[in-house]
This record gives sequence, structure tokens and C-alpha cells, in this order.
Amino acid sequence: MSSPILLSDEVVAEHIRLTGARATPARIRVLQMLRGAPTALTHNEIELALGASALDRITLYRVLDWLVDSGLAHKNTDVHRVFRFSAAADGEHTTHIHFRCEHCGGVFCLDAAPPAAPILPACFSLSRMDFDLRGRCANCANSANSAAAKQ
Repeated sequence: MSSPILLSDEVVAEHIRLTGARATPARIRVLQMLRGAPTALTHNEIELALGASALDRITLYRVLDWLVDSGLAHKNTDVHRVFRFSAAADGEHTTHIHFRCEHCGGVFCLDAAPPAAPILPACFSLSRMDFDLRGRCANCANSANSAAAKQ
């Protein structure tokens, strides 16, 4: 997974404004947290890290959904079917494929171009293609192998 990207409030606010939306304090804080996180985070992990008084639970859900809908974040499920959120990098879906660890929730950018878009039926219009591979990252696979060897 790539290194966390730590951005100032103003830079994060500008990324939000580029979507045509208002850069609210809640959106800025949550996006900053996702940008600085080493792995994808659950709603609960974000809520705990921000502190109980920072945002109410419903506002946090709305902010996370907005970030995903706007393309600034990703929402995926882990092996336990828990949603995890991670920050999206600028232009990332047009240039490479992701590997998502179903164990730790990590998102790894692979140095591989996505395949060409399929031929669509008449009157269909493609707006987005996502390419994800799923499995266990090297760290989680090594941990599982080590645990199995000890048994």
C-alpha cells in the first residue's frame, strides 16, 4: 500500500471544492483522516479516532457516503463483511488496478494498466470502470503461514 498522504486543511478543502461541493469541517476532518491512515478504516474506527464529540454517528455515515459518491474515497467490505473506507488518489481509477486485502482491509496499487472497456450494447454509456483484485496481502499471508506452521 502506498504511504499515507498528509495534507493541510486547505489542500483537503480544495479537493472537496473541486467536486463542486462545500468543504465542511466534517468532510475535511474525515478526508484528512482517511488520507493519513495506513489502512482502510471502519466507520467505528473513524468514529473512535475522531472522538465521540467530533461528529455524531449519522453525520459520519453521511460524510463517508458523500466522499465515496464524490470519488474522494472508496468503500469496500473486508472478509468479515464490514465496510472499510480509504482515500482515493487523484486519477487512480484511470491508471491502474487495485489489490484489496480481505483480511486487513489494505488497498495496494498495482503497477498494471486496466484492461480496455468492453463493447457495450447500443445506447449504453460507460461512466466508470473499477478494477479490484482481492485476496491476502503479503503481510497477512505471511502471518497466516506463520500461524499455521506453529500448529
